[in-house]
Amino acid sequence: MPPDTSAPDMALRKLRLAGIVAAVIVLIIVITGLTLRAFDHERMREWTDEQAIPSVTILKPGKQGDTPTLELPGRLEAYSRALLYARVSGYLKSWKVDIGAPVKAGQLLAEIETPDLDQQLLQGKADLASTRANASLAEVTAKRWQLLVDSNYVSKQAADEKIGDFMAKKALADSAQANLDRLQAQKNFTRIVAPFDGLVTARGTDIGALINAGDGVGQELFEVSKTSTLRAYVNVPQTYVPSIPPGTKVRITVPERPGRIYSAAVASSAQAVNIASGTTLMQILVDNADGELMPGAFANVSFDLPRNIVVLSVPASALMFDKAGLRIATVGPGNKVILRTVTIMRDLGKVIELSSGLAADDRVIENPPDGIAEGDLVRIADIAKKAGGAEGASGSSKGLY
Repeated sequence: MPPDTSAPDMALRKLRLAGIVAAVIVLIIVITGLTLRAFDHERMREWTDEQAIPSVTILKPGKQGDTPTLELPGRLEAYSRALLYARVSGYLKSWKVDIGAPVKAGQLLAEIETPDLDQQLLQGKADLASTRANASLAEVTAKRWQLLVDSNYVSKQAADEKIGDFMAKKALADSAQANLDRLQAQKNFTRIVAPFDGLVTARGTDIGALINAGDGVGQELFEVSKTSTLRAYVNVPQTYVPSIPPGTKVRITVPERPGRIYSAAVASSAQAVNIASGTTLMQILVDNADGELMPGAFANVSFDLPRNIVVLSVPASALMFDKAGLRIATVGPGNKVILRTVTIMRDLGKVIELSSGLAADDRVIENPPDGIAEGDLVRIADIAKKAGGAEGASGSSKGLY
């Protein structure tokens, strides 16, 4: 009877089946592992790409437009101001008024004692008397010789010589008279008088002081200022100049009188832009009849701009300056960056007012990250943030943020 081989075949088949099952299981495990690894890799890549997108905070530009106020620093100066110098040398004999004293035009302020000039006057008078005597004698002689010519006792040539001598001596007398008048005019300058009604704002001399004649470079004796009307000088940024014509009403305040507002008006404009500062100098006349304002003082000047002017402002941190110039990063459709070139109207420190390049509905990146470029994708961190409530602000251009 042949041997039974079915049992080994069955065992072999079971062994093969187990190997196949094991291989399938291993294959499933490998495929599952590779799939999970690929999925994790994709998730990691997506997370990395997401983290690479910068997160930014946006705001809307500050906006004011009802009646914006332009506030600028200014300096008060006297309407008229005269520095008085001596025209003659000598010693100060006396002074009549001190600083802060009101004076009238022509009022005596001081007297100068001039011993040298007094001696020159005496010499001038003596020279005049001498030349006049010589001229008088020459005149008599010339007339007599003219009579002798008529009688044919002397030649006409001799008579003409006498007449010429008289004319020369008369000219010397006239010269001596002019010299005496000059000395007398100088003597009148020993009296220092006020050139106009005003206040004595400085006194630079005292009794017995040596006075040297000067023409603006010598010793300053007095300063007289007309303070009933003051001039305020303000440097206005170029962009605002067309909105502030002569006659524009302004308000002036000074630190020493808090709460007090002085009304004034623009008198004139330089009609030229200073290259260094980009501003135009404007002159404002201020009534100071009560004497509350002081020349030389600092003042804050407020201009009410026309209602049709809309001023947009952003925080200084939003500005970008590179080789392309001054720009601001905004967020456009699809949260992509749009870089806009802007022009500064006024720098208020933390707040920058712009004259062009930005629209009121632009979404401005408050603090753009380094290296941000046109078309970059960004993630908005706080879309509700506004420019410190600037949209609701009106009136003064200060305090927008």
